Amino acid sequence: MTASPDQIAALAAELTELLGERGITTELRGREKASLDGAKMSPILAEQLPLGLADIVAFPASAEQIVQTVAAAVRHGVAVTPRGKGTGNYGQAIPLEGGLVLDTSKARAVVEVGEGYLVAEAGATMVAIEQAAREAGQQILMYPSTAQSTIGGFLSGGSGGTGSIKHGSNMSGRYVLALDVVHASPVAELVHLEGEAAQPYVHTYGTAGIIARATIALEPVQEWVGFYASFPSFADATSVIRQVGWLEPTPRLVSADLPRIADALPDDPAIPKGRASMRAILDASTVAAATALVEGAGGRVEEVREGPQATVKISMLSYNHPIEWLQKSAEDTYFHVEVSGAALVERLDEVHEVYPGGMLHIEAQRDHPIGMLAAPYVSAEEVYAGYDRLAAIGVGFHSPHQWYVDHQVERTKELAAQTDPDGLLNPGKIPLAETVPTGVKWA
Repeated sequence: MTASPDQIAALAAELTELLGERGITTELRGREKASLDGAKMSPILAEQLPLGLADIVAFPASAEQIVQTVAAAVRHGVAVTPRGKGTGNYGQAIPLEGGLVLDTSKARAVVEVGEGYLVAEAGATMVAIEQAAREAGQQILMYPSTAQSTIGGFLSGGSGGTGSIKHGSNMSGRYVLALDVVHASPVAELVHLEGEAAQPYVHTYGTAGIIARATIALEPVQEWVGFYASFPSFADATSVIRQVGWLEPTPRLVSADLPRIADALPDDPAIPKGRASMRAILDASTVAAATALVEGAGGRVEEVREGPQATVKISMLSYNHPIEWLQKSAEDTYFHVEVSGAALVERLDEVHEVYPGGMLHIEAQRDHPIGMLAAPYVSAEEVYAGYDRLAAIGVGFHSPHQWYVDHQVERTKELAAQTDPDGLLNPGKIPLAETVPTGVKWA
């Protein structure tokens, strides 16, 4: 499906007319930059990089320009890989077959804020969206741990984050109210979809349609604080993390790390060296209750910080981020596996023993904890072999070492057959029967 030089040249000429000289690039440095995301976090994927190289990169500045850019690429038979800020960790934004990388980060307008909803273009950052909501006395239900990522990228490739304890994932059906998407059509057209009709485009990497504009749900604003605690051991922290997660009003985030991972985080007096760390974003009214839980488990409260910047900082120390800091701090190469289930607390020692040198980062959720199990990297075979050992002790897992769509795969295939009959939208990301991703078994 690789486009010919003539096809690329013709598309570049048309897009220059549409977007201007600065609206596209065919220079190698720009194409290389647009062809990478956070996949290097996985040593298994890093061994395979570069997975693909864009032939051309476009920077549409509005939802309307997004749809016009896609239509032009379709007319010229050029594949289109959508991209936000490139913060995804699984290679979702890598153009496996070259073609056009559609960088949506300049289409960043917050279009409208109403009672219970917000409309934004695909390139609007989650920080800007949250700020706009707060100015209207509201807040978004959830945002990813990388708060500077875009709404289009989060909906296309992300899943959960700050706010998930209460609201679940962005695939829950409550988060997305409507989408304006672009199908692989030579005619420029934004397709407006509401409610259930919009859900098949969430977490499917733009393979069935590219998100140009999103309408998401809002709720009344709360006063959030950043809550830091520490414990003599990680077992002390995990013994109470679920109780903190069950406080009411519901926390936005509760994370914990054993001392080795906590020591790798940026220096902060609220994260003392040599102690297990718990960090939470709490409704201000629950600080006293959280303090009692921490002290009852043998821990101590290090600091309570106010303001949006303090809480965003804690978000950036959650989910994958502690493992990234661990990777930066050590000479060893570390890998991680996304894990879930009560066994993360109830059988912690066995979880750590699955991989030599195993270390768990844990996140509170209402149904069961989730986390990232990290260990020194030996080989892909050893990583995959650990999946059976995880399952044997009741741990659900998801492999971050593949770039395939793994949510509602059959539904996505059926939809893409209608919306992208020539396979031009992010090709290579819908798994074939013989390439179903290894390691998807959530508890």
